[in-house]
Amino acid sequence: QVHLVESGGGLVQAGGSLKLSCTAETSGRTFGAYAMGWFREAPGQDRELVAAIAWGGFSTHYEDSVKGRFTISRDNAKRMVYLEMNSLKPVDTAVYYCAASTVFQIATKRGEYEYWGRGTQVTVSS
Repeated sequence: QVHLVESGGGLVQAGGSLKLSCTAETSGRTFGAYAMGWFREAPGQDRELVAAIAWGGFSTHYEDSVKGRFTISRDNAKRMVYLEMNSLKPVDTAVYYCAASTVFQIATKRGEYEYWGRGTQVTVSS
């Protein structure tokens, strides 16, 4: 079991930056054994993968529209995963969710994630 809590969302102007954090509490399986991801869901749209990171942090994956602007990272000792977002645009406005997967190495599909946080709102004003 994994309990995930996101933080760091808020209101920011276009061009600004935010850093999201996700704290994990695990039972049975160590946090370092989970692949992690950040998703986002805008009103009226499907939840989409923004970034994913392998259990050891050695491999990452990004959705095309955030490449070069967002960075995913993790600290297994602290049971934390982060999403640093730069050069934010109004189209980045969404609820951002942290998710955990037992898939080996890295998970790039929504269906591969078993555990979800409740989300944190990111709003980018123009």
